[in-house]
Amino acid sequence: MSWEIRDGLKYSRTHEWVSIEDGVVTCGITDYAQDMLKDVVYVELPEIGQEAKAGESLVVLESVKAVSDLYAPVNGEVMAVNEALLDEPELLNSDPYGNGWVVKLKLATGYENPALMDHDSYAAFVEEEAEK
Repeated sequence: MSWEIRDGLKYSRTHEWVSIEDGVVTCGITDYAQDMLKDVVYVELPEIGQEAKAGESLVVLESVKAVSDLYAPVNGEVMAVNEALLDEPELLNSDPYGNGWVVKLKLATGYENPALMDHDSYAAFVEEEAEK
């Protein structure tokens, strides 16, 4: 099976994708994650201004299969949430890298997450996960 993994993004071991531009971090779940969850039916978004700490739960996703967390990929502050997901949580399944983005964070000054993977590293990681 093959999942879409986009170049130019960073990826976490918990299957979030990250785009960092001018200190703003946009993140969502990867194609692999949405495929594992199946049909997402509910999204619980964080509050604007909420502090995010890398590795901690930031968003709750409910699917027909399970309840799952989206973990903050970096330290920062929530500056925007994708409110379209409240009415159309299926955007996470149909367009995870586009209209299905979940949250935008203001990156904490000087913060870097060396654990984030590039395209090739994440592709290898997903291959391993899929074989389990």
